[in-house]
Amino acid sequence: MTKRIRVGVIFGGRSGEHEISLKSAKSIIDALDPERYEIVPIGITKAGRWLMSSDATNLLPASVVATGDHDVALFGDPTHGELVRLDGAGPSAVGELDVVFPVLHGTYGEDGTIQGLLELASVPYVGSGVLGSSSGMDKIAMKRLFRDAGLPIVEFAYFLRSQWRADRETVLDRVEAEIGYPSFAKPANLGSSVGISKAVDRASLGRAIDEAARFDRRILVERGVDAREIEVAVLGNDEPLASLPGEIVPHAEFYDYETKYERDVAEYDIPARLSEALTTEIQSLAVRAFEAVDAAGLGRVDFFVERGTDRVYVNEINTMPGFTTISMYPKLWEASGLSYRALVDRLIELAFDRHRETARSVRTRDERHSEEN
Repeated sequence: MTKRIRVGVIFGGRSGEHEISLKSAKSIIDALDPERYEIVPIGITKAGRWLMSSDATNLLPASVVATGDHDVALFGDPTHGELVRLDGAGPSAVGELDVVFPVLHGTYGEDGTIQGLLELASVPYVGSGVLGSSSGMDKIAMKRLFRDAGLPIVEFAYFLRSQWRADRETVLDRVEAEIGYPSFAKPANLGSSVGISKAVDRASLGRAIDEAARFDRRILVERGVDAREIEVAVLGNDEPLASLPGEIVPHAEFYDYETKYERDVAEYDIPARLSEALTTEIQSLAVRAFEAVDAAGLGRVDFFVERGTDRVYVNEINTMPGFTTISMYPKLWEASGLSYRALVDRLIELAFDRHRETARSVRTRDERHSEEN
């Protein structure tokens, strides 16, 4: 019998998107073929505590996080690339992981932090590396990379929370002069529309910045665009492919957190009703955006298509998009001919491929001399 691949599915985390991660992880675990994979669910509480459940078949993510069997940890030591149980008797090995699927959205999961730990431990993992994850998470760094790559983006301004607290009026004057109204204030490092608010005048701009400043020390304000919201799923490593585009019809002023995950009132038009030329343009831009941040494995690239002109703007890339039952990323690939289960299998294959490619790089002088000899 072929040995099953041991997959650590990490979910939860210290993020405003904790609950979304639980839903995504449940869907992924349900899709993993138990005859092919040994599933190791690892929940991280909002306080950062790592827990492991022994019963993946009956997994209820919320209960795993609340009442996991025991505390575990993963050390950044490539000679001990295994989970370690933490108890009163001291650390004890639980077993090595062949690959990790870090289903963590937002802070401490999608921003390069856990990717750095997995790199140190030399464990293959699904998704982008440290650079791709961190630049894809930080909207300011992301947009500067997009701009450097020649991608069309909406005008934006950014500033520190400390600058906002020190002199609100100067910041408001600057944003009004550079961006105007309507505009959107966002925390630089968060996803799923958490902390995003629309501003139509100076008073609402102040409130929007206050809300964004609750979540991050760096704040971004973008010009509002009367546009259709189009999304494309990207899959691959060095030769990424783009899915058919999909359109979000939010039935709200904008596609906010409640519309995405709580009220379930948004509609999805997949494939989006676009001309062949516009579809091709958007797919090409999606791949270029993916490459601009050095993403890997998966990414969902979001676009604005301005009404009246059909001008396309790249909004952002999400390097660990939601995998819930209403998430766009798997829906887009399903419409493009790739089932949910096949998509998860492909992502795990890509994780191994990227790990092998990374291992080709010489890291130390000893490795270089050994290679030369």
